[in-house]
Amino acid sequence: MPDRHSDTILARLMALHPKIIDLSLDRMCNILARLDHPEKKLPPVIHVAGTNGKGSLLAFLRAILEAAGYSVHVYTSPHLVRFAERIVLNGEIIPEAKLSDLLLHCETANGETPITYFEITTAAAFKAFADHPADILLLETGLGGRLDATNVVDRPALTAITPVSRDHEQFLGSDLTGIALEKAGIMKNGTPVVIGPQSSAITETLRDRAREVGASPYGHDKDWTYSHKPDHWSYQGGVLSGDWPLPALKGSHQIANAATALACIEQLDGFTISGDAVRTGLEQVTWPARLQPLTKGPLPALLPDGVELWLDGGHNEAAGARIADNFRDWNRETELPVYLITGMLNTKDQISFFRQLQPVIEKGMTVPIEGETAATPPEELASLGQAAGIDMKAAPSVEEAVDMLVPYLAKKPCRLLIAGSLYLAGQVLRHNS
Repeated sequence: MPDRHSDTILARLMALHPKIIDLSLDRMCNILARLDHPEKKLPPVIHVAGTNGKGSLLAFLRAILEAAGYSVHVYTSPHLVRFAERIVLNGEIIPEAKLSDLLLHCETANGETPITYFEITTAAAFKAFADHPADILLLETGLGGRLDATNVVDRPALTAITPVSRDHEQFLGSDLTGIALEKAGIMKNGTPVVIGPQSSAITETLRDRAREVGASPYGHDKDWTYSHKPDHWSYQGGVLSGDWPLPALKGSHQIANAATALACIEQLDGFTISGDAVRTGLEQVTWPARLQPLTKGPLPALLPDGVELWLDGGHNEAAGARIADNFRDWNRETELPVYLITGMLNTKDQISFFRQLQPVIEKGMTVPIEGETAATPPEELASLGQAAGIDMKAAPSVEEAVDMLVPYLAKKPCRLLIAGSLYLAGQVLRHNS
């Protein structure tokens, strides 16, 4: 009898297709047919694509919708600590027994047919969502949009495109217009699409594609906008126009994500959401590894007094710029030197990420990422950091990187940032309990 633990089943599913990523919808359509089309039995769907901010946008939407009393399913990727995080049923991470049964059912239905890991696990998520009633499903694309395994929902209630930048260039190319059009593949005829903050050229590309497919664009700048104040922020759009409390998620970039969430709420038909629910959602939202302060656990205990520890999963050029901007903003209030511990995958534009961070980093350490064969060796990554102008050395682990930095961290109050990969962030959260 096959092992029924989810980790063992997931390991078997990894072997069904030699490629980790192979963009196509044919295999997805086949497995969904074998599962009796769960994608046709879902609650209303908000489908989100983009390069940066997808997860944060879904976190805001989930917090606001739950504060309004709605039951919410959520599908995100990748996970940080365990796979079950990807599938949230009515506000709760799917239990292990239910996940194992679900994966085994999908494995049996698929047989030996080639299918990627993301495709079959997405099909499993759709079956879970179809089998458990909820008011709404928040659905995040994995990569791109047009050929992403999630793009099998014929008529979502709403789609949204968060900021588009370069990432996964080996699959999506390096041309921003082309990347934007891939993301725009989730737009559907007759469905509103919220367009988050973009460059003017990308905004026009997305608006043009929306008109071509018959979607209704509701875009930043033309239809809605926002501004950031020291102790609050303002939204100008439709019925939710006004001043709002700063969100619980840290960083000025989260104002843009919160504003995009309000734009989505305005365009979502059939749901009644009060201003009080919006405020509660903004104040209670959580989303790990997005400028997350770590204050308890074994890792913070290694640090000298006066060191702030921050964790972020950012891993591309735009994320590097966003992180650097936030530390600059914070230094206007309390100027503290920033040190970096980083590990990255070799599929990322590492030197561009480091160039964005370089102006705010005093010294950096590179580390391996456990279990990731695509992780760049620390010595090679340190050389790339040095080429970007950062004083950077290699260390065999996060803990040893901290030890090597302690003489610098102990000099005066400072900030220590761990960033470069969601997989590294997950490793840190695992070790830090």
